[in-house]
Amino acid sequence: MSLSARQLRLASGLVLLSYISMHLVTHAFGLWSLDSAERGLAWTKALWQSWPGTAALYGAAAAHFALALRTIYQRRHWGLPLIEIIRLWAGFSLPLLLISHVVTTRLTLELFGVPSDYRRIVGLLVASGNEGWQIALLAPGWLHGCLGLWIGLRHVEVMRRLKPALIAVVVALPLLSAAGFGRMTQAVAAAPPQSALLDAEAAARRERLAVWQRGITTLYLASLIGAFVGGQIRNRIERKAERTAA
Repeated sequence: MSLSARQLRLASGLVLLSYISMHLVTHAFGLWSLDSAERGLAWTKALWQSWPGTAALYGAAAAHFALALRTIYQRRHWGLPLIEIIRLWAGFSLPLLLISHVVTTRLTLELFGVPSDYRRIVGLLVASGNEGWQIALLAPGWLHGCLGLWIGLRHVEVMRRLKPALIAVVVALPLLSAAGFGRMTQAVAAAPPQSALLDAEAAARRERLAVWQRGITTLYLASLIGAFVGGQIRNRIERKAERTAA
């Protein structure tokens, strides 16, 4: 039995929301200590860096993105309710987070054989000045997933009853995550500096990874623009054909 576009969107969205939720929770562990966050990250990596986890995560990301491009291309007007505008805005920031994740974890492992941990990742973000950007990206992805889940299940009686508690979780988890990430940033910044050799090697890796990230990000943004422009051209052709037929 084949999945409908709506079912595929929900299924892929749940996988991505699970991924974001686990990362928000492990960031929040940083409120206790950097070591606590590292232990949480180890469990997260065990799931998402396994073969089933990898296939689920990147398969869900590809499916969700393909459906988003399809929606952009097929949409005939953009007069949307505010909640839909917020959901779409938040959703289009999610691939930027995944691109950053792929570059700083998987590509670093594949290209340089360097495993990911919070000491390295946070240090890399601090060195590049992108620690605030990383936090800012997690929150919209979380919001997009929560809004999408609510829109799909808001007519379920249990969900309506739990609405106040769900709102509290939606607000509290990103705040706790940001606070935990801030504590980890302080811990990493207070650590003894690297040797000049290690610092030079890290700088070379960052430069090469930055090239990859810019390339993938450019491809992503070009895909969005292409889908939008293509949809507008199609709409104009269809409207012209309708006027001619009338």
